[in-house]
Parts: sequence; C-alpha cells; structure tokens
Amino acid sequence: MGAIVIGPLVLSAERFAIILGVAAFLIVSGILASRVSGRFNPWSTVVALGGVAIARLAHVIGHWSYFEGDLLRIFAVWQGGFSWPWALVAVGLASPLILKQRRLMAYGLAPVIAAVFVWNVAYQLTAQTDAKPMPDLTLAQIDGAPLNLAEGDGRPTVINVWATWCPPCRREMPVLAAAEAANPDVRFLFVNQGEGAETINRFLDGQGLELDTVLLDEAMALPRHYGTLGIPVTLFIDADGALRKSHMGEISPEQIDAELQAIAR
Repeated sequence: MGAIVIGPLVLSAERFAIILGVAAFLIVSGILASRVSGRFNPWSTVVALGGVAIARLAHVIGHWSYFEGDLLRIFAVWQGGFSWPWALVAVGLASPLILKQRRLMAYGLAPVIAAVFVWNVAYQLTAQTDAKPMPDLTLAQIDGAPLNLAEGDGRPTVINVWATWCPPCRREMPVLAAAEAANPDVRFLFVNQGEGAETINRFLDGQGLELDTVLLDEAMALPRHYGTLGIPVTLFIDADGALRKSHMGEISPEQIDAELQAIAR
C-alpha cells in the first residue's frame, strides 16, 4: 500500500512516480537529441538537475519556518519536500539559452508532457490509500497495560511503525516526539517491530526521548493488516478509525503538520 518493491529496494509511491517521470523525460529527450538536435542532451541535463534544485528551493521557501532553526535540513532531500510545478522554471530558463530556436523549443514540450503524464499515471495507480479500519489487535506496552488498537479514544491517531536498528526511524523519532508533545489532541502510537522492551528502553533513554505510548508488535501483525512494506511507516488515522494516509520512509515536520491538519478536518 503506497509503496513499490524493486528487489531489495522499497520506494514510496510518490518517489516511484517521480523516478518514472524523470526517466520518461530523459528518454524522450534522448530521442530528440538523436533525431532532431544534439542540443537536447545538455538541455535535458540542465532541466533535470535545475528542476530538482528549484523544486526543492521552492518547498524550503514555502515552509521556511520549519527550516530556519536547522538549515542543514535543507539538504535532507531523502525526507521528500519538493514543489514540482516550480520545476517548469528550469524549462523556461534553459530552453531559450540552450535550444534557442523556436522550432526546437516546441519540440522541447514533448519530454515535459511525457514526464507529467507518466508521473501522474504512476502516482494515481500506486498511491491509493484504502481506508481500512483500525485492527482488532491488542499489543503490550513497554510502560502500561495492553492496548487494543481498535478501541480509540475519540481523537485522530498517528501510528509510527519503527525499530531501533532502522536509521531513518532513529532520525525521524525526535520529530515525531516533538509533534506528539505539540498536539495533545492527537493520539500517537509508536509500534515497534520485533524488539523487546529492554532494547527499546535502552534506545529511548540513550536518545533522551519521552514517548507516551510505545507498543510491542513482536509478531509484526500491524504491517500485515495495513499491507505496508518496510519501515519506517507513519499512518494517519481519523477520529473514526479510518486510515487516511500512509507515509513510507522518513517523514519531515512539515509533512506531519500537513497530514495532522488533514485528519483533523
């Protein structure tokens, strides 16, 4: 659900769609370079690299309050965070400078249209979220009584599926802990996969993290219920217990806030 497996690699639907879109852009540009003009080779390189840089910069500027306290996170592109429509600026700048001729610039629309079409189709086919209900699953807490996930408390729920050995899980945990502290009207459940309480407590103490509800899923039953692949996965569930969004991979603070606003509506 929301992820694609390619051998040992697990990609979120969004990243998979972007990769296919870029591939389509480069393939069509390569055809134009061989059949129409060699100028399409440097043009496609500049547009691809410049488009990624501009899309990232646009996202950072639009969410500046999330970056101003940690400027190095601007380069944390593995978290996602790109305003892709702004990538068209690279097309507008590179086309007159490299292609120059109107005829070639008209041809240049073909790889752009191909990229957008392939991205859209791939994303629509892979990013659908099935509004599954919370499972009737009782898990032990590391500090508290067992909890049945299906028994909500009237609040929206965020479930983070994680493990201490997972580097992206470790990187995103402070962000999720801060979100939990800042949003008391949302229930956060941190469901550890396959590890014992001693290992988890050692990690949390070493990182100075305080989490309200940490659950032990030693049989890894939760991912089977939701059909998720790999970790970390963050699930956003509305107050009625229906899944609204599944985020595969490390999550950013601006993405958390956006999804919290969505499930609160």
